[in-house]
Amino acid sequence: MHRQAKLDPNRRRIVENIPVTDPVSTLADLAALLPDGELSAAINEADHLDLVRRPQLRRQLDALPQRPGVGRLRALFARQELALPATVLEQRFLRIVRSAKLPLPETQASANGHRVDFRWSRPGLVVEADSLRYHRTPERQSADMRRDHAHVSAGLTTLRFSHEQIRYEPDYVRRTLAANLARLQLGSAGAA
Repeated sequence: MHRQAKLDPNRRRIVENIPVTDPVSTLADLAALLPDGELSAAINEADHLDLVRRPQLRRQLDALPQRPGVGRLRALFARQELALPATVLEQRFLRIVRSAKLPLPETQASANGHRVDFRWSRPGLVVEADSLRYHRTPERQSADMRRDHAHVSAGLTTLRFSHEQIRYEPDYVRRTLAANLARLQLGSAGAA
């Protein structure tokens, strides 16, 4: 924890009568301290809590005065092309994507009003990385199926990979992902 002598009025907000830095400034402060994985998790958590939105975050970063952490945040975005996974499982999935030399997807993107783990808007592929922790109850599984049905109805292809597949069968995940991306790209090229 640190305290600035005076918070920039344009970069502060009041939470429970306490002046605090705005979320973007806080992320810049964290960028000066945290390793990439933890920083990515902090960005995703701020996004989940609707404190920041990724498209606006880049513009807001450009508006920040130069200080420790700002350059690192910008570099993280440039290097990962906004591929900031929320979980360790999603980080593993992205390693598989990179090892297959496939284009990086958008992460924690929106598709048909739902947040999805990964999206390739062209050619229209959504991938979900399902951990047993969050997808084990019948209610969660039914909600997942409704989301998948909404995607299919909108013309998207959805692939779901389990924790076991991502962790212990990366070659299977790589082959399946590459085959579907190639099939969808071929189909979209034929439609054009």
